[in-house]
Amino acid sequence: MPLEHDHTAAAIAARLARGPRISYLRDWIYGGIDGAVTTFAIVAGSIGASLSARVILILGIANLIADGFSMAAANYSGTKAEHDDYERLRKMEERHIDREPGGETEEIRQIFKAKGYRGEELEQMTTLITSRRSVWVETMLSEEHGVSNGLRDPLKSALATFSAFVVCGAVPLVPFVAGLPASAATAAIATGIVFFAIGSAKSKWSTQGWLRSGLETLSIGLGAAGLAWAAGHLLERFIA
Repeated sequence: MPLEHDHTAAAIAARLARGPRISYLRDWIYGGIDGAVTTFAIVAGSIGASLSARVILILGIANLIADGFSMAAANYSGTKAEHDDYERLRKMEERHIDREPGGETEEIRQIFKAKGYRGEELEQMTTLITSRRSVWVETMLSEEHGVSNGLRDPLKSALATFSAFVVCGAVPLVPFVAGLPASAATAAIATGIVFFAIGSAKSKWSTQGWLRSGLETLSIGLGAAGLAWAAGHLLERFIA
């Protein structure tokens, strides 16, 4: 089985110069599943209330735009907050190194002692890291606070969520546009296909096979969709 990348000196230098690849897979899956679930809930509830196809389309499209934008905006704010928190912690470590270099050096020493370094080897490691300020700060951020500078871009995260929400969320509406039988069962089948497709695509970045990953996401998505439909069905009975 071929390896994922070359290990020649030139290939390694080029790969490291590009920096780590930032994945937006989580944003895409999150938006796709939520878009399909919420739109399916609207379609199923609307059919149960005997609303016309025109009204269902209006409600569904409104959900795609409004809820999709809301999720994207929330993801943008949350991801930006991660950037702000990273910057706060970085400035804090910079300040601590300036004011308490001995204490921060001891933190490095204890961090690597916990990793198994001892004696002269431990002191050499401590000296090497604390001799370069940027490495010192990054080590403290990673080891003490569990954060790194490999953060996702807030705007790209938001766009990934919004695009996946709209694309996947539009699927339960296809029967009403294409003239197919407009029923909850048809919408459920279309939504199930979306869930399975998301899971199968996710397997590219997973150790699971495409079938297992697809079925796992299908079961999770249908469970969420079922809860949403059940809640709407019960509310309709009690409110009506």
